[in-house]
Amino acid sequence: MDFALPEELIALRQSFAAFLDREVRPLEAEHAREFWGEYPDRDSLAPVVQSIRRRSAEEGFYAAYMPEEAGGQGLSVLGTTLLVEDAARSGMRLALAAIAPPNPAGPSPLLVKLPRHLWDSYVFPVVAGTTTMCFALTEPEAGSDAQSIRTKAVLEGDEWVITGHKHYITNGEHADFAIVFAVTDAEKRAAGGITAFVVPADQFRRGKLQWNLSDSHPAELYFDDARVPVDHVIGEVGMGFFEAMTFLNSGRAYIGAQSLGLAEWALDAAIDHAQKRTAFGRPLAKNQGVSFPLARSKADIEAIRWLVYHLAWRVDTEGDALGVMGDASITKYYATETAFEVADRAVQVFGGMGIMREGPVERVQRHLRMLRVVEGASEVQLLVIARTLGL
Repeated sequence: MDFALPEELIALRQSFAAFLDREVRPLEAEHAREFWGEYPDRDSLAPVVQSIRRRSAEEGFYAAYMPEEAGGQGLSVLGTTLLVEDAARSGMRLALAAIAPPNPAGPSPLLVKLPRHLWDSYVFPVVAGTTTMCFALTEPEAGSDAQSIRTKAVLEGDEWVITGHKHYITNGEHADFAIVFAVTDAEKRAAGGITAFVVPADQFRRGKLQWNLSDSHPAELYFDDARVPVDHVIGEVGMGFFEAMTFLNSGRAYIGAQSLGLAEWALDAAIDHAQKRTAFGRPLAKNQGVSFPLARSKADIEAIRWLVYHLAWRVDTEGDALGVMGDASITKYYATETAFEVADRAVQVFGGMGIMREGPVERVQRHLRMLRVVEGASEVQLLVIARTLGL
């Protein structure tokens, strides 16, 4: 087994790091205070995020994982995983705007299944970072059990009419269009009765913003007899649920990479603090009550790293095959749960500063707590793992 990263990926990471330092770090410093407070100033941050997204797209980082014919670089899952990790490890909130996955605002590979004549409207602009999208699957009565969605689509002439209510939709607030999942055959449902559509923003109504404990807040979307042409189906009619599952394994590699990077940042920050802060006449780091938890965090981080890299390698070599699903669930479960524990230890090392909004680790713990729920809650991952064991 060769665990060495290819030279081209090492060079890519170096280029991306230089981009973050040159383009993002000054903006992070300028707008840092706008993230604080009970309700951050999202209106002033939106154009900043947009500028980072566009610049990253121009440099070839933002949607590098998309196929070349769609305007991407055809970057491997492993390569994309490394960029996601590095963005998270930078400690900059704005850095994650520079790389699309796992942020649903960026282009989904599902878009390449649209008819080619629609690519100028929906594919190329979102790859270039000039527009954004959202992934509208979750509903009030269908979260982890996504196949229980109630939103329906009925064919009327040469249009589909979509009616339903989606919530917890990341980037629903700003999306120029949505990938919407709706029931087209109530009897088949997930077994051939759920279809994916591209729905432009003028065909849905945005509800309230749903403030949660992380710094990214989802929105409600309402589809009141939304109408889209028949050619706005992604892939085949009735195959939407299968289409959504196609990229499940790579998506969980990206969630794992984000967890890894955030855990690394939290550990680095805690080590620096423990070495500089003194208590009772000596540095905190000289107390085993501080050094041992941080040593354990280092061991945890290395375990996360190799789970994430191994999953990315498997997806690259085997595709999103059913056999990879067990590893994907193990990675998503272990990475998010363990990274949260790493962040929690870092908070404890910082003491009072650890729980302050302006501190370096409080928001990391909040974000990691969110990652334990989204993209398949930890309990769903355990259910999948149990099934791979024949349980």
